[in-house]
Amino acid sequence: MSTDSPASESVTAPESAPASGAPTPEPKNGLDRFFEITKRGSTVGTEVRGGIVTFVTMAYIVILNPIILSTPDIDGTTLPGPAVAAATALTAGVMTLLFGLVVRLPFAFAAGLGINALLAFTIVGSVTWPEAMALVIINGVIIVLLSATGLRKMVFDAVPYQLKLAITVGIGLFIAFIGFVNAGFVTSSEDPPVGLGVGGSITELGTLMFVITLLLGGILMALKLKGAILIALIGGTVLAAIVNAIWPFGLDFGFSGSVFALPDLSLIGNVDFVFDWEKVGALTLIMFIFTLVFSNFFDAMGTMTGLSEEAGLADSKGDFPRIKSALIVEGVGAIAGGATSSSSATVFVESGAGIGEGARTGLANVVTGVLFLLAMFFTPLASLVPGSVAGAALVLVGAMMLTQIKNIDLSDFRVLLPVFLTATVMPMTYSIANGIGAGFISWVVVNAFSGKAKTIHPLLWVVAAGFLLYFARGPIEMLFAPPAS
Repeated sequence: MSTDSPASESVTAPESAPASGAPTPEPKNGLDRFFEITKRGSTVGTEVRGGIVTFVTMAYIVILNPIILSTPDIDGTTLPGPAVAAATALTAGVMTLLFGLVVRLPFAFAAGLGINALLAFTIVGSVTWPEAMALVIINGVIIVLLSATGLRKMVFDAVPYQLKLAITVGIGLFIAFIGFVNAGFVTSSEDPPVGLGVGGSITELGTLMFVITLLLGGILMALKLKGAILIALIGGTVLAAIVNAIWPFGLDFGFSGSVFALPDLSLIGNVDFVFDWEKVGALTLIMFIFTLVFSNFFDAMGTMTGLSEEAGLADSKGDFPRIKSALIVEGVGAIAGGATSSSSATVFVESGAGIGEGARTGLANVVTGVLFLLAMFFTPLASLVPGSVAGAALVLVGAMMLTQIKNIDLSDFRVLLPVFLTATVMPMTYSIANGIGAGFISWVVVNAFSGKAKTIHPLLWVVAAGFLLYFARGPIEMLFAPPAS
């Protein structure tokens, strides 16, 4: 992954990249000119391949999101799975296309895992699903206003560059951890809390497919073969199908019914802004909105920072092209996700898989977006690539992003501790926002009390204070909650 300039060591180099110092070749046609394909050292073929890889690594969200959002709300109502799946694919497709056409970067969108979990496991315990989705829309409007006024960018600029790089490293570890967990390579247990496979060994064939795919991808990437991740994904899927045919281990590659189904879009517009004040207090709603905004705000900021660095599109300050438009569109994703009852749609860390294949422009997003729209009609095919095989791609991408740590001077403990907390808290708490918050707070505290208070940007103090409230929201809600009757 790169910092000030593209680093060929960490990602597969784009095809036909212009030589250093050489004049940028003229665009070949209107498509090339609009997406700046040649300018960014890419080709149409590379962008298409990158878009396909990104979709393959993200397709699991069409299956996983309905499972997460199946939690009953305060009235005992659940969201219908097929409708959530269709809404998830629709929103991901539309927002990925919009981002690709407006911002022209290869950052794909889908329902954010942190936010959908927050809705399912916290918020709907106090409100109904339509009310919860109304809160998501309100959160999106706030994000858009912050982005349009430039305040979100000001906060972005206030973040020290070392922390931006640490966010990239943390996201890499987070991506890898997701891959390990999805493949069953890392599992939860009682003692120790996490372990390897089952009982400390690999006993599942699915996990074995993960290991084989991971090693295959590692070999291909070490050989700098174009399309290494995509080849590994296809090879792993084919091998899993063969093994499953001989020794069945839970995969279903033979569809008994039709793979085609008209999407159920009945949840679109199923929102309720008229909250039941007898069931939920104003302070609780404010804390819900505050939590959603902080999660959305910093998850997306951290993810886009990491992806832009990975793609070699960030400058020395960590900025990337059309950043203001990117932040506004990301806010629109929250509005769209709430309006379709699929949860806030935000930029996905799995976009790094496509970037690892050389994607550098919004054309890759167009490919990914179209595939998501098609996925509405072919929901059974979303599970064709086993989760264990897709998990291997995530680990490969995480490994690539980890190389950013070489660009951070860790000799100063004022830098070391915040960087360490940022990078480790993300995977350990399954939240990008938590990692960023731990890094921000520790940066402010350590530097302020070690003689470097004047170097801290005023906005960083405000953000750190906001994260303190974010982490303390539970006790705050309990403190101001009305007494039980």
